Amino acid sequence: MSALPWIHPERVALLEAALATRILILDGGMGTMLQAHQLDETSFRGERFEHGHDGHAHDHAGSCDLKGNNDLLSLTKPEIIRGVHDAYLEAGADLIETNTFNSTRISQADYKLQHLAQELNREGARLARAACDAMTAKTPDKPRFVIGVLGPTSRTASLSPDVNDPGFRNVTFQELVENYTESANGLIEGGADVLMVETIFDTLNAKAALFALSELFHQRGARMPVMISGTITDRSGRTLSGQTAEAFYYSVRHARPLSVGFNCALGAEDLRPHLQTLAGVAETYVSTHPNAGLPNAFGEYDETPEEMASVIGSFAREGLLNLVGGCCGTTPAHIKAIAEVVRDCAPRAPLSLATEAA
Repeated sequence: MSALPWIHPERVALLEAALATRILILDGGMGTMLQAHQLDETSFRGERFEHGHDGHAHDHAGSCDLKGNNDLLSLTKPEIIRGVHDAYLEAGADLIETNTFNSTRISQADYKLQHLAQELNREGARLARAACDAMTAKTPDKPRFVIGVLGPTSRTASLSPDVNDPGFRNVTFQELVENYTESANGLIEGGADVLMVETIFDTLNAKAALFALSELFHQRGARMPVMISGTITDRSGRTLSGQTAEAFYYSVRHARPLSVGFNCALGAEDLRPHLQTLAGVAETYVSTHPNAGLPNAFGEYDETPEEMASVIGSFAREGLLNLVGGCCGTTPAHIKAIAEVVRDCAPRAPLSLATEAA
């Protein structure tokens, strides 16, 4: 895969130049921002889905609610999604993630909208692309980049959903590959600069995504940078499929990613030891976009921008970071505070580069 040319070589050159000189800023939570709009079922459906699920014969009009399908808003309320992107760019984000976390056939099947998977990815990338291009036009010396997000899906290839049948699986490796291939195609068509396999709780799912991307790049005869971000699911320090931070890194290292990191599930302070481990072994750039602390009794996040930025700042001063942003509970205020606190901190040198320099 590394022998293939880049699909957008000029964008990759700009991204690599930026990574070499400073810590880059990711955006924050999409769902957190959308919740503030208090959208109802009518808002999620918009005009296109007002009377049913897009006129497909296999779906029955009104057979299931669409409220909560945040990715659908890229089609029904694109102005809201664009507004979220703009807010994070104004706060200082260098990279904007597409609103496509659940834009696979597997995840969209929950809403009987699996036929929209590729369109959701294409339009999600197009909205982020337009926002980044508009901001870059204002500040040409600071280009912005689109991260095409490939979420983990709602199924796991390593674990059984049935405690009484540990050998049962509700998804196959090939099904995951097909899902990721379709979604990645849409992200590329929409104008993504980078593809991120995100919030990985099952490394086998991630391997399916990475295999899909490798095959897709060979079919296209060109490749894109790939970011990989796992999630430590609790204070045990392991992913859901049982890997430590170091084991996770070595499981995905073969894909030669642009970066490896962790996001979600934990707040920044709880991610510290896992980032320290990763920074000690990674020959790639290291990323993190943690939650705004741990959820409270109401499932909300209480960590203020100042509190979160204080912890992130210590990561940066310790030399752990190349890319940093926020996940659940974070807002433009969090991203602005993080951007300010890491502005004068040097980026971490990937292990291979640090070794060569020594």
